[in-house]
This record gives sequence, structure tokens and C-alpha cells, in this order.
Amino acid sequence: MTYLRYSPDVETREPDEQESTDGIIQGMTQESQTVEKRDGHAVRASHAKSTACVIGKLIVAPGLPPELAQGLFAEPGTFDVAVRFAQGPGEKLGDRVSTHRGMSIKVFGVEGAKLPGHDAPTQDFVLASGTTFPAGTAAGFLSQAKKIGLTVPMPEGVKSAAASVARNINKVLNAVGAGPSPTLDFYGHPFSHPLVEEYFSQCPVRFGDHVAKIGAFPVAAEQKALADWQLDPHQDEDGFRHAAVDYFEGNDAVFELRAQLWTDAETQPIEDTSVDWPTSESPYRTVATIRLPRQSAYGPDRVRYFDEVMTFRPAHSLEVHRPLGGVMRARMQVYQALSDFRHRENGIAAANTADIRDIPA
Repeated sequence: MTYLRYSPDVETREPDEQESTDGIIQGMTQESQTVEKRDGHAVRASHAKSTACVIGKLIVAPGLPPELAQGLFAEPGTFDVAVRFAQGPGEKLGDRVSTHRGMSIKVFGVEGAKLPGHDAPTQDFVLASGTTFPAGTAAGFLSQAKKIGLTVPMPEGVKSAAASVARNINKVLNAVGAGPSPTLDFYGHPFSHPLVEEYFSQCPVRFGDHVAKIGAFPVAAEQKALADWQLDPHQDEDGFRHAAVDYFEGNDAVFELRAQLWTDAETQPIEDTSVDWPTSESPYRTVATIRLPRQSAYGPDRVRYFDEVMTFRPAHSLEVHRPLGGVMRARMQVYQALSDFRHRENGIAAANTADIRDIPA
């Protein structure tokens, strides 16, 4: 198999990309203002409602082949990690509005050249359910953000109904063998357990000498045993959180971090993240294991720190894992601007957390 090499010219900017990015920032800031006015508090513009806030270890696998032994994964070793699991919307809704999920990972003790503006010894991976980002490009991201913006002022019951329609259509697509629509899954995700989910970067990143997409795959037997678990949102509107907290009270969670290397510029585009990279051409291959031991996953002090203080951003990165493509270039600006807004409105100083010991127990 031939693994394509990274070079700066793998990216091609859209002519109006900065205009699209500015529009995303403006629109999502307005959404955040609407939520703040309604709830009296500014929250994250995406993945606002956390379900578990945990710490653990990332263990880089020994004996990786050269194409995988890159960047953070160049040498075997163990790193501290903080992981935040969350629901997708930029508002804290009841769990009957089940949309896409998020898993944000901060790796500590990471040495090497960082992207401009990132001065902590850390590497963030911001992952979500679904292998693709349906918007595809910065212009598509702007279009999607506008549609989401229209829904923010709507009653929660309307959002729940829309999510239900999306889920049901995807059930039909699965039943006829067509496979689920990533766009519909974004708006209406199954009522599955958050620790059974697979999470993906959706967009490519530099992978040392190469390029890759990143995925986190649950592998512990206790996680796999929850494959048929389904939330009844009529019984518990915070059921995803309660399920995750209950799990961590008695069990360890284990995820394999895997890389899908770039092998074909035609079938694996850098600049259109709506295209799923075929695993038949390049499978996800394990580079590290994330072990999250049993713990109190929702203590008040830790949750406040994770939700209100700590920041997870694609731009918190080593140069050798630089985010790539128009959606990622937009995200690097959007995350910064929206984080600045949220912390400013709440009067809380943001922290680019540099040491896991700064995280409350």
C-alpha cells in the first residue's frame, strides 16, 4: 500500500473561505447570544451538555510500523489524558433531542513544535460520532450553521420531533440496505449508550510525514455488552449522563485510537469532509490505547472546570498533527472566537490547561 506524503500544498483554499469563516463566527455567536439570553448563562456553541468528564492514560503502542510511528505516536510511551463526552447541540437540551455526540481528548506532556498560539505541552483531538462532517467545506459549514441558527429559538418539542424524524428515516435507510445518512444522523442520532459510540476526527490531520483521519473505538468487554442499550428519554431527560456516570462507577472504559492513512487523493479528498474515506482502501489501524479507569465521572468541581474553564480546540496541536482542509481551517478560528465570547460573557478566565494536576478531583 502506498501512503501519500504530507506537504503544504495538499490544501487548497476556497477563494471566499475567510468570508465563510467570518459568517460562521457571526452566526454561531448570535446563536450563543440567544441561548445566553434564554438560559442566563453562555455555554459552548457545540457539545454544550457534558455526559462524563474523566481522566486516564493514553498508551502509545510499541512496535508500530514506520508509517504509523509518526508525531505523538513516534515512540512508545504513556501520557495523561482528560476526556470530555458530550451531546452535540450548542444548548443544554433534554436527551429526547438526541443528536450527534462528541469526545474531546486532551493529551498532556507532549513535547515538540506547536501551532502558533498554542503554548501548552498538550495535543487535543476533538472527535464526534460519524465518520464525516456533512457540511464538507467552509462554505457548507456556513450553510449548515445558518440552518442550525434558525432552530435555536424554536421550542424544545419541535427539536425533539425533528430529531425523531431524522432517526426514523435513517432506520428505513438501514432496513433497505442503503445505509444511514450522515446528515440525518447529525440531527437525529440513535438513543445508544455514549460509551459504545465510535468517535472520529471527521476531517484529516497531518500525521507526521503523512495525512490521516483519527478514530476512537470502544474495545472493553463491558462497553461492548451495552451494544443493545437504549435510552428511554420519557423516563430520564439526562439519561445519557446518568448512564455514563453509572458505568464509570464500576467499570473501566477502553478505546483504541486508530489512524486511517491517506492513500488516494481522488477517493480521499482533503478539502471535502463530506466524503467518507473508504476503509477498503485504507483501514483504521491502532496507534494507541486510551484507558479511563473507574472514577467519579461527574463531580461538581471537575465538571465546572471541564465545562466552564478548560478549552478543547483543534488548534491545540503539534505542527506534525496540524488540522487540514477548509472545515478545519474554519474551526481553528471559530473555536477561538466562540470560546472568547463564552468566557467573556460568563466572567471566567479560559485555561489552556497544561498539566492534568490542574483538573479538580
